[in-house]
Amino acid sequence: MPKKIKKELKKVGKSEPFTFRVKLGEYEIEIKGTHENVTNTIEKLPKLITNVHKAFDSLTPKTVTTLTVKTEPTASKQKSKKTSQEYPKITASKSSEDAILGILKTNWGKWRPRTMEELQDAVKSNNLKYSKTVLTRAVSKLVKKGMVRRWSTNSGFVYILAEEKPAQKGGKKK
Repeated sequence: MPKKIKKELKKVGKSEPFTFRVKLGEYEIEIKGTHENVTNTIEKLPKLITNVHKAFDSLTPKTVTTLTVKTEPTASKQKSKKTSQEYPKITASKSSEDAILGILKTNWGKWRPRTMEELQDAVKSNNLKYSKTVLTRAVSKLVKKGMVRRWSTNSGFVYILAEEKPAQKGGKKK
């Protein structure tokens, strides 16, 4: 323990209540008691921290998933002519939300996250007449419902079908 801290600790009366608090990064520790008890505990702190870290280690998730999405920025405002064969064919849809879900459930939609422009082109290639505003609202509703995931990339927002959550023990899958 540094000399400066030892000096400060000695100034405090031996029987008075004493509190020592320190925060390092995401960890914070507070020790309360008499001066003597607190200083003894500080001496044992390295071993205590190791034991606490081990106790909480079992509570932290063991796997971390990193997802990197690369999209191609548009070279110009002009859209290149794309054939309808590049886009998936879906059955007639009752609503714009069904159309978006139908497209994202295909291999084309699962292959990689898609931009709003790609989704619009896919809808048009299926001879469905939904405006950009209607499709944007539909995708936003699906995101709020947790059926579609959205995140920002260097070329704008991208969308992909959300993974189904596993059923909880004793419950039914939704």
